[in-house]
Amino acid sequence: MRLLEQTGSLKVSILAKKLNTSQLTIRRDLDVLEKEKKIERYHGGAVLTQQPMKNINIFSSDLTLYKHAIARKAASFIEDGDTIFINTSSTALFMIPYIKARQITIITNSVKAVSSNRHKESELVLTGGEILMPKEAMVGDFTLNTLNKVMASKCFLGCNGITVEEGVTTAVLQEATVNRQMLTRVTGKRFILADRTKIGRRLNFVYGSLSDINCLITDTEADLSEVEKLKGVIEVVRVEPLSGFNNLRNENADGELE
Repeated sequence: MRLLEQTGSLKVSILAKKLNTSQLTIRRDLDVLEKEKKIERYHGGAVLTQQPMKNINIFSSDLTLYKHAIARKAASFIEDGDTIFINTSSTALFMIPYIKARQITIITNSVKAVSSNRHKESELVLTGGEILMPKEAMVGDFTLNTLNKVMASKCFLGCNGITVEEGVTTAVLQEATVNRQMLTRVTGKRFILADRTKIGRRLNFVYGSLSDINCLITDTEADLSEVEKLKGVIEVVRVEPLSGFNNLRNENADGELE
């Protein structure tokens, strides 16, 4: 449970290795925890169950618990058969283990997505392209050419900032270009995932205006005045942080990652 509190989700194989026991033992323990409604199982692993926030000091808790809550809510909008875009945002990547919809296709320009736990009936497609470190983001003409040949039913994109005045912004020009392409190749709803640190903030490169977006998913600690301004233009969904994340370690912080 402590390991899950630190990460939000883990594979059975990783738990077995860290706890120096068999995968069969881990699966049995996870079955018990699921019956106690402390976790939820997915193929090959488990995630913490979202419960009402209580006894959590939000000022000392890691931002990761908010990111996981946003990611989990975002995943609930995915339907069977969807093809979705996910960019290199850490919050957007956190979505993958929470997706319960079947026969979906995830298209992303993030190399890190390869190591994410995902439903056995989902398909992961990488755009290819030049790998931009340290985020392991695939960018450039190759990436754009791939996206230009695909249409997605929904997209879930992170950002470094979002304001009514400037729209959605990022700190990296090459990623802004890819994000913009994803926005334009969607037939359905376009979601922006942004924790409280991104609300009311603007960075160097604009990749979308609010008219390009259908829904913003953020957390309950986002600045209310900024949220109200955004609600005047787009739908805003606010979520509570996942509970049970007390004493998160500093190494889980995502810093300036989207």
